[in-house]
Amino acid sequence: MADTRQGFDTRAIHDGQEFDPATGAIIPPIYQTATFVQDGIGVLHGGYEYGRSGNPTRTSLETLLASLEGGRRAFSFSSGLAAEDALLRAVLKPGDHVVLGNDVYGGTHRLIDRVHGAWGVRNTTVDLGDLDAARAALAIDGTRILWIETPSNPLMKISDIAALAELGHAVGALVVVDNTFASPALQQPLTLGADVIVHSTTKYLGGHSDVIGGALVIDDEELAAQVGFIQFAAGAVSSPMDAWLTVRGIKTLGVRMARHCANAQAIAEALVGHPAIVAVNYPGLPTHPGHALAARQMSGFGGMLSVALAGGAAAARRFAESTTIFQLAESLGGVESLIGYPSEMTHASVRGTALEVPDNVIRLSVGIEDEADLLADIEAALAR
Repeated sequence: MADTRQGFDTRAIHDGQEFDPATGAIIPPIYQTATFVQDGIGVLHGGYEYGRSGNPTRTSLETLLASLEGGRRAFSFSSGLAAEDALLRAVLKPGDHVVLGNDVYGGTHRLIDRVHGAWGVRNTTVDLGDLDAARAALAIDGTRILWIETPSNPLMKISDIAALAELGHAVGALVVVDNTFASPALQQPLTLGADVIVHSTTKYLGGHSDVIGGALVIDDEELAAQVGFIQFAAGAVSSPMDAWLTVRGIKTLGVRMARHCANAQAIAEALVGHPAIVAVNYPGLPTHPGHALAARQMSGFGGMLSVALAGGAAAARRFAESTTIFQLAESLGGVESLIGYPSEMTHASVRGTALEVPDNVIRLSVGIEDEADLLADIEAALAR
């Protein structure tokens, strides 16, 4: 269990980051090695044997992640989907059932529905804001996982983690929360009753759009052992360089998230009532249906928002292709602002399903540039 006597930002800089005792280097080195010399047959030097089973740089990241999320164990993977896949394989067997929100990331739904579905895993998507609907879906025989994403991607729905955790545990389900959009700087799902936290560390944790990675944070030793075995046996581990880059990003997570939140709030407020916009989806707005809940379970409203264009798909596409500071690209959570068209980018895989994103919706990942410049860019693009 993490020692939370120190503040978040202090732990983000120091936990798992002891200086190098050999040289005094304040930044721990990157252990760019595939294997480790043993002190004798089966006698491991420092507990390390082979790069797939463990690496000191990866250990430092995992120690840091466990601390920031308040979990017992963390595991660093080569991507967010690799992390999700390892968890699913550790928990599920053919015939089991997964309940997930109807606004989850398209890649998560694709993994559960098409990859694990081919092996006999069933799933039901439901509006997790409707607790009665969630309870009914959880009552389906064989439910093993309740998968929550809050805020959700890309419609920014807010789910009540504590209430849903209670419903999930009542039927013996594992409660998983994708905390990518909020990051541990803004939301701590384990304290609200979740069992597992999932991250795409590519996003806010890495924070600089220069590394791909994923993570699981777990507070149960038995489940952690099962996940650890899958990670070792299947091998989707993060590289030493990727782990080091992620740690480097996390050190500034707290200050970055404050700026992301402030910029996103300003843009959301500026777009409310704009004649080209029919809806602004941002939990920091008092008119957002999840505003009060987000204020209770988050310490900030995040850097992500989405808008629906009055002119439909054609206007949305023109808007997405007209900004200059906001760059048209997949991904999110970096210091630079990005704009995306979910219907044909991040959520193309769920077109024609209950998770289909309206084709007039644009997603904004608001960076940490100057607020005035971002507002001017948005206004100019809407005018075009």
